[in-house]
Amino acid sequence: MGIIWTILIGFIAGLAARALLPGKQAMGFILTTVLGIAGSLLATYLGQAMGWYTAGAGADFVASVVGAVVVLAIYGFIARRR
Repeated sequence: MGIIWTILIGFIAGLAARALLPGKQAMGFILTTVLGIAGSLLATYLGQAMGWYTAGAGADFVASVVGAVVVLAIYGFIARRR
């Protein structure tokens, strides 16, 4: 159930991260959602590696939004360089 919760929170976190990031992003709803889920998974696994979360527990909403902002910013930087 932990991974499903992480994906659900990642979906919402991706939308929140897109609203928080300044500037115009040229990506659609689905890509924003996928990158948000990736950010949530990143926050979950980094949190588990650092001992903040127990095994099987997902990251909270704030950590997921931060992870999603990081992933969206990295994507924006890479996409801009092409």
